[in-house]
Amino acid sequence: MAPGGFFGRALIVDVGDDAATAAVCELDDQVLRAYLGGAGLGTWLLHRFAPPRVDPLAPEAPLAFVFSSLVGTPLTTSAKFAVVAKSPLTGLLTDALASSQFAIAGKLTGHDALVVRGRAAQLSVLLIDGDGVRLEPAPELAGLPAAEAETQARQRFGRGWRTAAIGPAGERQVRYATVSHDGRHAGRGGLGAVLGAKNIKAVLVRATTKVGVADEAGVLAASKDLRRRSFGPATAKYRELGTLANLLAFNAVSTLPTRNFTAATFEGAPRLAAEELHEMRGVARNSCASCSIGCEHIYSRKGGGSQRMEYENVFALGPLCGVSDPDDVFAASAKCDELGLDTISAGGTIAWAMECVERGLIDEPWLKFGDGRVLLRALEAIGARSPGLGELLAQGSWRAAGIVGQGSIDFAPQVKGLELPGYEPRSLQSMALGLAVNSRGADHNRSGAYEADLSGEVNRFRGGDAHVSAAVGTEDRAAVMDSMILCKFLRGVFEDPFTEWATLLSLVTGWAVDADELRGTAARIVRAKRAFNQREGATAADDTLPARMLETPLPMASGRTATLTAQQLQAMVDSYYVTRGLDEEGRVRPSDLPDLLFD
Repeated sequence: MAPGGFFGRALIVDVGDDAATAAVCELDDQVLRAYLGGAGLGTWLLHRFAPPRVDPLAPEAPLAFVFSSLVGTPLTTSAKFAVVAKSPLTGLLTDALASSQFAIAGKLTGHDALVVRGRAAQLSVLLIDGDGVRLEPAPELAGLPAAEAETQARQRFGRGWRTAAIGPAGERQVRYATVSHDGRHAGRGGLGAVLGAKNIKAVLVRATTKVGVADEAGVLAASKDLRRRSFGPATAKYRELGTLANLLAFNAVSTLPTRNFTAATFEGAPRLAAEELHEMRGVARNSCASCSIGCEHIYSRKGGGSQRMEYENVFALGPLCGVSDPDDVFAASAKCDELGLDTISAGGTIAWAMECVERGLIDEPWLKFGDGRVLLRALEAIGARSPGLGELLAQGSWRAAGIVGQGSIDFAPQVKGLELPGYEPRSLQSMALGLAVNSRGADHNRSGAYEADLSGEVNRFRGGDAHVSAAVGTEDRAAVMDSMILCKFLRGVFEDPFTEWATLLSLVTGWAVDADELRGTAARIVRAKRAFNQREGATAADDTLPARMLETPLPMASGRTATLTAQQLQAMVDSYYVTRGLDEEGRVRPSDLPDLLFD
């Protein structure tokens, strides 16, 4: 019998020709307890079902929608799921989290995960519920934005279905295409391209069962307490201004990447700031499914309509490209939503191309820093994979730099092929380490070490052992939150995170989990991700930053410069390996492999 909160099975679906077949993979208590769900369980499933060195866009490459024991409970922010696959952008493991009713309906098909393999003969939708699976041709959805595809799917199949869909970029296998649902996105790493390669425009799920918890009264009491605390000061910033509140703060302390990381302050930042936009354009605040925080802020757009804006899409399409006009940034963000593109990778790749144009390496003189009008033109070319520039930039900055050559890889803003988020590594050196060693690549959600830098817990300009401890700690906490799954915006609500998380997990599952076990679980999940990448060819040479960050001092608003050398970063990376129990090449030791339960 499965523990509370779980069904103890994953559905393995093969799509091929004009039909879909399915088989059940039993998930025993040991595996569920070792990986929890979400990103953790997704990593275990990829180890089991992805052939070694498989092309991420090959039919046999799996893509998994993974739920957790908390999905469907009244715990705030628990309506989340992970999409896990081998990334076509990086060639390594990627997982992206998202919140919507899709999570609840997907789990209540009676499965803890849905794994999709194969390739349909024509563009189709995949339907999964308690009665099984079926594949339906859907040529009429070709070329539609994900939101329109969702609407048409509901009209065709009924409102009881919940939908995750791809846009035109996913159909054309742009390497950083997203999977979208209810206006939200599993964005990073190109998961939409993986689904597009399978000729699946959308996955539809319908709830047909229920799942119990071990202690209903305890879960209800914990839910009420967590909801009350979620309205406290730890989440006030997100409720009042959203993540965009970070923009002016980062600009003030020279951590706002600008013009492809050539600067860390942006003169146009006030025009894009949450404070300015909230006053002039704020129209609504919204929440994800089953969330009491409400971090989503909606702004009016020029010419009508509205747009959800967050720090990362504003940073990537604004300061990173030198663009300060909010109308241009709003329009570019809306275009990414329409096409189904990750805004961070889109902005980072365009910013790299703008610098290549400046240097005479790409002959597209119209593509200039600071001209917001060119963003839409560039994004349209990427979404269409138009010959020349569109096809080049659809590869992402790492692969594009390999094509252009001439030293352009030195300023491509990526780690392991994934474009950097809006944090300047030279002035945030705990974050520099976190970005360098993270299994997904340059990632602020799987390694939030910037918290230590910005809190003053460490000297953010001089990395050392304290920074290693901060990076490991935030990586462990993220591993648990991404697997249970809980929203990162709750992290400040927990005074004793591992103890409180263990209590929640025990109430739901019936396991006698304590903080020490959960810390071990976090370390296991981090090791499992590295072991997958190790299997796929990753080496210690990948645990680094672009040459620009390690060779060029960063000018700051204070008049000083911030410097991070290759030797300084390597010393932290070596210390990270020791702390993680890895060998000197950053590999998981053979003696630790049995603990990962891959056999």
